[in-house]
Amino acid sequence: MHLLSARCVCALTLLCQVAALETVTGLYGETLQIPCNNGAMKAEDVLITKWKYDKGDGLSGDLLVKQKNQNVSISAADEYKGRVSLAANSSLLLSAATLADQRTFTCMEVVGADIAEYPVNVVVHKFPTELEISEQSKDLEIGKLTKLGTCTARDANPPANITWLKNGKPLLADGNRISIQTSVLVDPVTGLSTTTSTLEYSAEKEDKNAQFTCSTRGLLSSPVTFSITYSTENIILTVIAEAPLVEGDNVTLKCEADGNPAPTGFNFHLKGEVVTVKDGDTYAINNVSRDTTGEYKCSLIDDPSMESSEDITVNYLDINFSPSGKIVKRAGEGLPLDLNIYSSGEAKVSWTKDGAEMEKKPDLNKLTYSQSGVYECEVTMGPLRRKASFQLVVEGAPAVKQLSQQLSDDRLHKVLICEAEGFPKPVVSWSINGTLLDESDFVDGMITHKIKVVPSANLTVSCTVSNEFGSDTRPINVSSYQSDDSDQTKVVVGVVVGVLIATAVIGLAYWLYMKKSKQGSWKTGEKENGSSEEEKKLEEKVEENSQKAEV
Repeated sequence: MHLLSARCVCALTLLCQVAALETVTGLYGETLQIPCNNGAMKAEDVLITKWKYDKGDGLSGDLLVKQKNQNVSISAADEYKGRVSLAANSSLLLSAATLADQRTFTCMEVVGADIAEYPVNVVVHKFPTELEISEQSKDLEIGKLTKLGTCTARDANPPANITWLKNGKPLLADGNRISIQTSVLVDPVTGLSTTTSTLEYSAEKEDKNAQFTCSTRGLLSSPVTFSITYSTENIILTVIAEAPLVEGDNVTLKCEADGNPAPTGFNFHLKGEVVTVKDGDTYAINNVSRDTTGEYKCSLIDDPSMESSEDITVNYLDINFSPSGKIVKRAGEGLPLDLNIYSSGEAKVSWTKDGAEMEKKPDLNKLTYSQSGVYECEVTMGPLRRKASFQLVVEGAPAVKQLSQQLSDDRLHKVLICEAEGFPKPVVSWSINGTLLDESDFVDGMITHKIKVVPSANLTVSCTVSNEFGSDTRPINVSSYQSDDSDQTKVVVGVVVGVLIATAVIGLAYWLYMKKSKQGSWKTGEKENGSSEEEKKLEEKVEENSQKAEV
């Protein structure tokens, strides 16, 4: 009785308030929760809650009703039987949603003397069950619009919008290279839609190995790739070898064409000779030499005019050097060095003598003993190295280069030093017995010989050097040196000087006396006799002094 009164009042009077239409979206096959005034009314204030649905043609169907402090009474029949229930907040719970549930459901609440209705429009969505590309083309031809495939999105609501992608980027129909045709089929039973999209595509070379996919609503199909067929337009010859290429290396010629499918064989042009390789794109040249240097080509077997070429340069380095082995020369002679270099590029030359680097090429025009040794010439060009060497021996008669003397450190002896050169090693001898102090190592044909002596008088000492080619002698004056008799020597020298001076004085006096005697006259014979006696005594005195001076 109360339900009938409430329905009539809402339908026929102004006491019933009808809220604006609200829309709720649910997923196909899942439970929908349809709100009643979003739970704005407190449960204790609601006297009656009733849910109904629009059956069409102005008719409605009851689902359930709940009166205050009473259990829910479900009146749903037919398609909603066993599918509806009431939530604690008065929302209608509708299980196993289908597209048939896309209609208006109305909640009516009686609060005191007021009656309000809250209509809710239900929309049911469904994602496609699968997304796949079928009817795929075997290959695509450049410049020709070809059906690539058909993408299908099944059982969706609303109908799926399909997008085609190449390498992840969307493709848009342009009426030229890209054409997309879409159709939608609705299942009369379920109302679900199946969308198909067919892509026609005109390929380019860049599409080789490209991945094509289709997508909708977050779903992505498996990628598909296609073989792109096109004729060869370019051919490239590649030389595969170590760099730089030197004699003895191996070379591989590789010919590549941009056609698809690629040619299965090529012609290789080897300096006038043509070799056909039918089932491959390479040709090997082993153990190359300088004669391998030249131009090489490859071409298509069915179109020899389409070719590619590359130059091959084999680097080489040869030297011709003289002299070699052991060379023996006399001092003062010359030794010419002859180096001829045969190479494919600029080479560098370096020299060493006895393992030590030289700043420049040795000058052997006038040989000296110091130039004896092992010479090595190294010529380099990139990784290539060539070496040549010879041993030079400079020999000849020895010569004394310098003969000198000096006091020993203790100032008691004389040290005589004889420096000589020659090869083989000279034998050094002295004209005086002495004590050997030192003999230097024989290096670069030079030797130094030292002895110490104690000369008792001034003398001449000679140093003689000799070998199988001759000898040389040089003298040196060596004065006596006796440090203990130095004071006595000074006294003797003083006495001798004194005697000489006295003799000179007496001689002068005698000369003056004789001069006076000739100018005067003596009266008596006694005076003349006395004068003769005095002259005789003076002469005896002079003779005596002279003898002392000699002593």
